Amino acid sequence: MEEHATIDINAINQKIEKESAFVDLLMMEMNKVIVGQKHMVERLLIGLLGRGHILLEGVPGLAKTLAINTLSQAVDASFSRIQFTPDLLPADVVGTMIYNMKLNDFSIKKGPIFANFVLADEINRAPAKVQSALLEAMQEKQVTIGDETFILDKPFLVMATQNPVEQEGTYPLPEAQVDRFMLKTVIDYPKLAEEQLIMRANLKGAWEKVNPVISVSQILRAQEVVREVYMDEKIEKYILDIVFATRYPEQYKLSALKPLISFGASPRGSINLATAAKCYAFIKRRGYVIPEDVRAIVYDVLRHRIGLTYEAEAENVTSEDIISKIINEIEVP
Repeated sequence: MEEHATIDINAINQKIEKESAFVDLLMMEMNKVIVGQKHMVERLLIGLLGRGHILLEGVPGLAKTLAINTLSQAVDASFSRIQFTPDLLPADVVGTMIYNMKLNDFSIKKGPIFANFVLADEINRAPAKVQSALLEAMQEKQVTIGDETFILDKPFLVMATQNPVEQEGTYPLPEAQVDRFMLKTVIDYPKLAEEQLIMRANLKGAWEKVNPVISVSQILRAQEVVREVYMDEKIEKYILDIVFATRYPEQYKLSALKPLISFGASPRGSINLATAAKCYAFIKRRGYVIPEDVRAIVYDVLRHRIGLTYEAEAENVTSEDIISKIINEIEVP
């Protein structure tokens, strides 16, 4: 039995190594324009391969818009950007019916949501109605305009950004809606040497041209192949332990966390953690998941899925602190 399993893993490993060859090409192409920010670029690829969506949080000017635009150029795919503002309407996102006087009839004008890569810039600036229109499209992968339903193109990746600094005139995303994002990635400032390169490139004004290095059909194939990455039962148990520790910390010798957590991660948390770990292994060109893959991605998957109590906020405890304590306590397989 053991031998059979190893043969299988070798076969999967070879297949994944062959199928994931484009990852390096894609990274190289994006690095022509994006300096540093490896963490963000990897997370974008995980979202793309795992058919998930990404919420990016960071101060303005950290190349969030540039990153998804560059990705859509490197993958031969369509890109649209929606700048969220307080006066935006759902029709501005999904599209609307327009009356045609000549034909004396209504025609459908599709909105910017009809693209492979959609950047929802400053999502917390728009009212709840608009946010829910976008989130419905993310969840159902379809849009209804009038009485017609349109299936969105594949791949479909929404990257929403929110600015943590200004809270004036913003509408924070409700927990149930934030839960629909596979990853929430927090971006930090570039390092000094990286910023020097960014400054020089901008002053020269000579950005390298990004060429399409992979087709949409290759991405769709990669999305299928990612599912074949082998995940051992021990790793599944490890993922479930981490998620269950956010719900019932006292069962994992973490009673101190009980008063700090108002609610733990939903089953979407375990599904996304498993999917993201497979995608991470794929990016690292491995056909099987190891505990390090789970640990590498756990903050991005769970940081927006743990509710904090007033007590936690009073003590300045963040969801990252809670995840760190859980990871340090739970036994690694």
